[in-house]
Amino acid sequence: MKDETMGQEDAAQDAEACAEALESLDQIALDELSFSDSAVDTQDEAHEGTEDEDSDAKDAPDEAEAEAEAEAEAEEDDSKGDDQPESDTGEETVLLDSLPAEDSLTRELPGLGSAPAVDETIAMGDIPLPSVPSAREAEVRHRKMSPKRRNLMVAGVVAVALVAGGAGYAAWNGYQQEQAAVVAANAHTMMSVQIGVHAAGLDCSTGSKIPVQVSGQDSDGSSVSETLYVDEHGRGIKLLPGDYTLSIAGSPIAADGTIYTVPTTKAQVTVKNDGQDLRAQATFMLKVPSADTVTDDQIDAAAKYAEEGGASSAAAAKILQQAAITRRDAAANAVSASEAQSARDADARHKATNLYQLDIPVEWYGKVATWQNGNTLCIYLDGDTNTPLVTLVAVRDGETFTPDDGDTVLGTVSLGNGYTVYASGPVYPYVIPQTVNGHTQNPVSTYPMDTAIELVELTTGNRYTYSQIKNDLVGKDGKADAATKLETDYLAQILLPSIKAQD
Repeated sequence: MKDETMGQEDAAQDAEACAEALESLDQIALDELSFSDSAVDTQDEAHEGTEDEDSDAKDAPDEAEAEAEAEAEAEEDDSKGDDQPESDTGEETVLLDSLPAEDSLTRELPGLGSAPAVDETIAMGDIPLPSVPSAREAEVRHRKMSPKRRNLMVAGVVAVALVAGGAGYAAWNGYQQEQAAVVAANAHTMMSVQIGVHAAGLDCSTGSKIPVQVSGQDSDGSSVSETLYVDEHGRGIKLLPGDYTLSIAGSPIAADGTIYTVPTTKAQVTVKNDGQDLRAQATFMLKVPSADTVTDDQIDAAAKYAEEGGASSAAAAKILQQAAITRRDAAANAVSASEAQSARDADARHKATNLYQLDIPVEWYGKVATWQNGNTLCIYLDGDTNTPLVTLVAVRDGETFTPDDGDTVLGTVSLGNGYTVYASGPVYPYVIPQTVNGHTQNPVSTYPMDTAIELVELTTGNRYTYSQIKNDLVGKDGKADAATKLETDYLAQILLPSIKAQD
């Protein structure tokens, strides 16, 4: 503002100086014009005298006669002049009485007695109209104008231009100063900006805010390095205009104790105005890791940021920290319990003979039981030994294997030690629909509906429902090949890969 005031004072002083210069130039121009006019009149008289001499030279033969006539007229005038009084100016006085009434230039006005009044009314026809000067006359006038007079006229034009230019410059300079003042004011005004953040389940009104690391340089050239906090909508940052790098400094803590994975991405932004939306340039994803994998260091770091500005108070930060610890410990305990159970289940599912070992499929665990006789192992429906799902038999390579009556070979596995394991059993997706429909001549047995459904689901891995197999896939016509393929494909995926030679 100080620069603006000084600029306006300078402009005013320039205008005043220009006005004084114009006034001085006008006075000099008047004096010069007066002097110039006198000089021009003198030159004109001299020029006229020269022209008279030229004329006299041409009329030289009549000079004597003209002189004689002039002397005679002079004597006559002298004799008349002796009878008339002389005027002060030496000019001839003409009596008004001797002029006709219509030629008189004075007349008596009513109420003024005999005092004469001059009638200044002159007919327009008596005034010669101005004429356009010829080229020669214009040239003569130009020569008659003195250089000093011309210089004064040019100086006057220049002075007028300077005054006008000074006023324009002052206005433009004032505008520029106002704009500079606005820019300077904005450069020192904090601007609110919004970034993008995604943190599932985070509500900063009950949890802590997200710490954002800001580094860069503001419009004054000052270095900036600080931690600011935003809510779940990315609002809360205020900065001076400038160029900055933004990154997530640490994890917030949700009300339930959730700790987030801190992204490593950084964003380059330029802050220009208040309310600026920076989400297109700066958006960060904060993912939720498995609670049991959260470390004490992560919880402590999140609690530190919560206490320094992310939470409403240090006490609130402590509560959130404890919530994070509780959540992590509960998850870790659950995982430990699950792993222990899985280990027990694995032991229960693991079966072995003298020649091979295997694991009961997870999908079958808890629904089936086993019996073992040497290198033969049977897996049957739990609680019913008469409903085997599959029977495994180890056969020396080169020997022939024949399944039990009503069973089908569902797959084989070479142990690599001179033996091959054969998997055989009823094709339940075919047998059960045929038995229920009364089309099986030698049914293995009769099955309650619940048992029939469970057997079909176990041997096909729930790829098809019982109704689909009965009505569509197999149907009344008995498509044994299609039903067999369902079971063999499933066993090849879940059971046979687990069969290994015994160590």
